[in-house]
Amino acid sequence: MRLYIMTDFKNRYRVESCRLKGWDYSAAGYYFVTICVQDRKCCLGEVVNGVMRLSPVGIIITEEWQNTATLRENVTLDESIVMPNHIHGVVCINGPARREQQTIPPLQYSNSFGPQKNNLSSMIRGFKGASTKRIHLDGHHFAWQSGFYEEVIRDERMLDNARQYIRNNPVKWDMDHDNPTNRR
Repeated sequence: MRLYIMTDFKNRYRVESCRLKGWDYSAAGYYFVTICVQDRKCCLGEVVNGVMRLSPVGIIITEEWQNTATLRENVTLDESIVMPNHIHGVVCINGPARREQQTIPPLQYSNSFGPQKNNLSSMIRGFKGASTKRIHLDGHHFAWQSGFYEEVIRDERMLDNARQYIRNNPVKWDMDHDNPTNRR
């Protein structure tokens, strides 16, 4: 479990980024991601006897998640699950190996890796935007929580653990910290 550090920014508390410092998120590799619905609202479906039953909104989320690999030639989707108020997935970014930080003139880009396209954040941003638009067009009120959780998968053991966690998520929903019945 990760420890989240709260900092004060413009007189408001916020959670510090969990991003791996110095990591190029457009680099080839596997990433475990979790994306939550705003306020953890359970609108994507329900877990019944350890099986996830998707709502109409959950079906749209599933279709748009699968569409991600169709729209982005550098992305392959691995294991994933839509839960009542979040989605877990293993994303594989295909392409060149990890680059070391590069020196780029500050007027050209505000980060050390260049333009932010074909990276994990742009993929998630595109998924969130497309799914939200479709859900709104379908007549539902819906919003994602800002940001997302990610973890760089560094070896086969981590990949196997992420896949197993995703597969077991519906069965363990009764004990999940994202389950509203478990919040105090």
